[in-house]
Amino acid sequence: MTPPLPYIGRFAPSPSGPLHFGSLVAAVASFLDARKHNGTWLLRIEDIDKPRTVEGADSAIMRTLNAHHLHWDGKVSYQSDQHHHYQVVIQTLLDQQQAYHCRCTRKIIRQTGGVYQGTCRYKQHAEFGSAVRLYVDTPQRQFTDRIQGEVVITDAHALEDTVIKRRDGLFSYNLVVVLDDIAQGVTHVVRGHDLLNTTAAHLTLYNLLNQSPPQYAHFPVAAMLPGQKLSKQNRARAVDDSNPLGNLRKVLKFLTIWQPECDNIDSCETLLEWATMRWDCKKLPKKAEIIVDQDNSPYYYGP
Repeated sequence: MTPPLPYIGRFAPSPSGPLHFGSLVAAVASFLDARKHNGTWLLRIEDIDKPRTVEGADSAIMRTLNAHHLHWDGKVSYQSDQHHHYQVVIQTLLDQQQAYHCRCTRKIIRQTGGVYQGTCRYKQHAEFGSAVRLYVDTPQRQFTDRIQGEVVITDAHALEDTVIKRRDGLFSYNLVVVLDDIAQGVTHVVRGHDLLNTTAAHLTLYNLLNQSPPQYAHFPVAAMLPGQKLSKQNRARAVDDSNPLGNLRKVLKFLTIWQPECDNIDSCETLLEWATMRWDCKKLPKKAEIIVDQDNSPYYYGP
């Protein structure tokens, strides 16, 4: 019997602004899971979308993590350093006829029902002015999530021919996140429920590349209103680095592992050690979201 691979997890924020409460939850959840398994916890800055990158945001993210004693292992990696690798993989997929050039705009797709219909599959468009899509004939739609249990993805957008390079020349998230996880040997991914559907596209790409996927765990996202998660786009407040212990207590309440004794723990390091001992993915709520108030305190505490 082959022994299991050493645990390698990661936290992969985009540098489009400082961390907010929802992203701090993601950092803590992935950190606790890695430490519970005596594993490695990597930090990857996902700066692939240059138009959305804010100068200095990566440094601000690292300051927040350090302020909360969320210390990563090894060197910080940046997606912007991997462009050559991404392009080599895309060219290989094109050469193997596992990908093709597409010129359909969002407007064209809306006019044909809102879901891409494979319109450009056999048109043999030139590279200039085209996106690149995967041929997705047998999408990998079913998997076992460590939090949500057995999952079957039915979202049509997640099952269509996936864009792996945009018409503007930027590499797509669905491509680079898989290639990065493969390159870094990531074995476990702990992330928000908002990315659950995209897992189908990621699993399909793993299959095409003949690579074993990581184990996924999708926790509920923090939302201000139903269907409106905390995000930089809706101007979620930045984490206050001057109150790391209070922030961590709120995160543990959100993750439903807080106990009254947490309020008597007077250091972030000790609180994280306490939380690591009690961390168990299977005990997290099988929910898409948990509503929080203006102070980022969760209204929901139970399973």
